[in-house]
Amino acid sequence: MAQLPERTVPDLTGYLTHAGHVLETQLSAALAEIGLTLRMQCVLRHALEAERTQIQIAELSYMDKTTMVVTVDALEKAGYAERRPSATDRRARIIAVTDAGAEIAAAGQQIVDRVHAEALEALTAPHRKTFVDSITTLVDGPLATPTTAQPVRRSRQRTS
Repeated sequence: MAQLPERTVPDLTGYLTHAGHVLETQLSAALAEIGLTLRMQCVLRHALEAERTQIQIAELSYMDKTTMVVTVDALEKAGYAERRPSATDRRARIIAVTDAGAEIAAAGQQIVDRVHAEALEALTAPHRKTFVDSITTLVDGPLATPTTAQPVRRSRQRTS
């Protein structure tokens, strides 16, 4: 029987994936109480930061084009955002947040902050600072940019 390879370092991917998944489920449940999805909150926040196109916000939010369209459609239907022509590029459309959208985004941010604070409360104050500083260092450094895998080229098969 094959033997399981020994780990030489902690399973960072497993820990981060699990923690991220659990946080997303907690955030989704909490934001649902005010009628927002996590994606809606993310789009509103990025749209409030600066004049951005749908494509720019999708990239910042790690959303594919279809998911972004559906999310913005939902925000428009709720009266929280609208697509408008860009002030700098007449071919582009930006996502503009309405007054109601800004209010719900502020309420959403309070929920996000609360959920994050509750997660961090499991750590002592010194550990909390060390953890946040460490994860920030990783995200701003070696884990800042995803690697794009190149497809493996196969040699052409000869047919006899």
